[in-house]
Amino acid sequence: MFKGILLAINEIDSATQVAAEASETAVTTEKLSLWEMAMNGGWIMWVLLALLILCLYIFIERFLTLNRTLKSDSTQFMTNIRNYIHQGDIDGARSLAKSTNSPIARMVDSGLSRLGRPLSDIQTSIENVGRLEVSDLEKRVSLIATVASLGPMIGFLGTVTGMIKAFFDMAHAGNNIEISVLSSGIYEAMVTTVGGLIVGIIAYFLYTLLVSRINNVVFQLEARTIEFMDLLNEPES
Repeated sequence: MFKGILLAINEIDSATQVAAEASETAVTTEKLSLWEMAMNGGWIMWVLLALLILCLYIFIERFLTLNRTLKSDSTQFMTNIRNYIHQGDIDGARSLAKSTNSPIARMVDSGLSRLGRPLSDIQTSIENVGRLEVSDLEKRVSLIATVASLGPMIGFLGTVTGMIKAFFDMAHAGNNIEISVLSSGIYEAMVTTVGGLIVGIIAYFLYTLLVSRINNVVFQLEARTIEFMDLLNEPES
C-alpha cells in the first residue's frame, strides 16, 4: 500500500515538474517583436510610418541631387571659361555655360549675358541666380524638418488617446478591474510615444545631413562666383 502511495506521489511530482518546465519554457520563448509592438500602437503608428517613408524619399532624392552638384567638375569648367574669356570668345564661353547642367554654369551664363555693364550689376545678377539655385536645392527639405517636429507631437497624441482608452475601459469595467482591462490602452500609449520619438530623431538626423550638404554647395558656389568676378577684374593684357 505504501509502495503504491509513493509511486503516486512520484508521479504527481513528475507531472508537476513537467508542467513547471513547460510553463517556464513558454514564458521564456514568448518575445515581443517590433512588428507586434507597432501593430498594437493603433492608427497613430500608420501615420508615423507614412511620415517616415516621406522623409526617406525626400532625403534620398535630395541627397543624390546634392551629390551630383558637388561632384560636378566646376574647376575644369571655370578653367575653360577663363580660356574663352582670355581669347575674347564670349560666345564660346556662353555656349559652354548653356551646355553645362550645373548651378555654377547657369550663374556664369547670367554674368556673361551682362558683360559691358558695371561689375556691380553683373555680380547682382549672378547672386540672384545663385539664390534661385540654392532655393531649388532646398526644395522639400523643410518638410523633413517639419516631420522632425511633428513626429513626437503625433506620438504624444497617441499617448493621450491611449490613456483615454485605458480610463474608458476602466470606467466600464465596474468593480471587475483587471490589469488586462487597462493594458491595451496603456500599451498603445507607450508604443506611440516611442514611435513618435523614433520618427522625430530619424527625421532630424536626415535634415541635419541635408543642411550640411547644402552648405557645402553654397560655399562652392560662392567660391566660383568670386573666381569669376576676379576673372572679369583682371587687367587686359
